[in-house]
Amino acid sequence: MPPRHLPSRRLVLRGAAALLAAVFLAAPLAGARAQDAAPTVFAAASLTNAFQDIGKLYKQKTGKDVSFSFAASSALAKQLEAGAPAAIFASADLKWMDYTDGKGLTLKDSRVTPIGNSLVLIMPADKAKEVKIDKSFDWLAFLGPDGKIATGLTDSVPIGIYARTALTSLGQWDKVKERVVGAESVRAALALVERGEATAGIVYSTDAAIAKNVKVVANFPADSHPPVEYPFELVKGQDTPAAKAFFDFLADPEAKAVYTKYGFIVK
Repeated sequence: MPPRHLPSRRLVLRGAAALLAAVFLAAPLAGARAQDAAPTVFAAASLTNAFQDIGKLYKQKTGKDVSFSFAASSALAKQLEAGAPAAIFASADLKWMDYTDGKGLTLKDSRVTPIGNSLVLIMPADKAKEVKIDKSFDWLAFLGPDGKIATGLTDSVPIGIYARTALTSLGQWDKVKERVVGAESVRAALALVERGEATAGIVYSTDAAIAKNVKVVANFPADSHPPVEYPFELVKGQDTPAAKAFFDFLADPEAKAVYTKYGFIVK
């Protein structure tokens, strides 16, 4: 058998050196791509339309993309806790932002709270009847024998928590709690009223404003619940230059003009 020619030690070392050089050259490029990657924003469902418009505006101004995931703040906070990748968290209440802060998931020092909202009672437009909500309002008479109130899950979803707090403050929660249908988000609750599957709904005024086939029949007294606030924070370890740039834009005057268009309370 003829002798087998093996590569010389010099060639082996040269090949290894070339491979290492390629790895070291690729690492900075990969790091740069990660730093410039389009940030993912986890945002409360009630921010859907405003944030989509702001994302388009940002793309027009900078040429840079942003991706969004919209759901109840409670669900998004749990996703962050499970390791879901996001660069920005925009919550519909302080509870779930404080929760992610407490878990070391978000950067409290980055927090801004540029907007707020209000709580309203809605009905299907063809059955709407304006009422005044106060402690004397007869909810059971308003709902009728089988009527239901749609809102978010009252133990976790921000709109549901606000609704329960307001009804409790008005002395009505124990009377109507069996009539409350908790949905997975404010948009899901809104859809139940739009389809006529609930007699009424408790949602944010901004959601009612963009809905079809519903009408606001009453505003909740401002002192019946804590202020509806939207804190935004960067996610720990994902605060890249691209994320910070869009985060800053979310509180920019141009973004605030979009919030105003959708009826948010701009601070």
